Amino acid sequence: MLNFRCSTRWAMAFLAFAAGLLAAPARAELSAEELARLAQNPVGNLISVPFQNNTNFNVGPLNGTQNILNVQPVIPIEVNKDWNVITRTIIPLIWQPEFAPGQGNTFGLGDMQLSAFLSPSAPAPGGWIWGAGAVAQLPTDTNDLGNKNWGLGPTAVVLRIEKGSPWVYGVLVNNIWSLSSSGRGGAYSNFLMQPFLNYNFPGGTYLTSSPLITADWKADSGQQWTVPLGGGVGHIFHFGKLPVNTQIGAYYNVVHPDNGANWQIRAQVQFMFPK
Repeated sequence: MLNFRCSTRWAMAFLAFAAGLLAAPARAELSAEELARLAQNPVGNLISVPFQNNTNFNVGPLNGTQNILNVQPVIPIEVNKDWNVITRTIIPLIWQPEFAPGQGNTFGLGDMQLSAFLSPSAPAPGGWIWGAGAVAQLPTDTNDLGNKNWGLGPTAVVLRIEKGSPWVYGVLVNNIWSLSSSGRGGAYSNFLMQPFLNYNFPGGTYLTSSPLITADWKADSGQQWTVPLGGGVGHIFHFGKLPVNTQIGAYYNVVHPDNGANWQIRAQVQFMFPK
């Protein structure tokens, strides 16, 4: 009960944070298409609060349904006129199905991740943008929904947003190694690659594909990789003067561990605060 209340307090705290940001002024002169392209840049100079919900089907030996709500505040920090540091925090709230009859479902907070990218404030010729830095994993989980060892590793992103082109595409990668192995869950080495491809229509509607390809290097052979294929659609609308980026998509895992999900529905609402 204590862990459940702790997780609930985390959720309420970040919902309150987002609600407070709703009262902040937002720049309204950007077009919906420009806002969509800005939202598709992981190292854009944009304060935002995405709420990304991932529903994973056929998880575990009983083929249950897992739900993970990722609250992902993004805060850019201006170093000088040429460089920015873009911070991205992922706070996962997890609903875990039972893995054995009578075990019951579990709800709680997962391990948080904090990334920081150093990125030039202006794109390179041809619309190329990059960022590089570090990602840390914090053992914040409740109800045994994570690993009790701290983790650290490199992260990088490269993308292209060419003026006049409807396409935005790129890839984000990282690998996190545990800094110890004494905590619950033991040592880990986890890889993530997220290629993304977006096609923007006038008016703020866009097609998108951003599969999360992951590898658990400590898992047995044949159980390491999860490789999804799929995509979805997104649209920018305004809540008053506040831009909101919404999207929904579906992904089928063509490769996954034996007890991993075979497909997923992803839905996101992103509150945007352009400078």
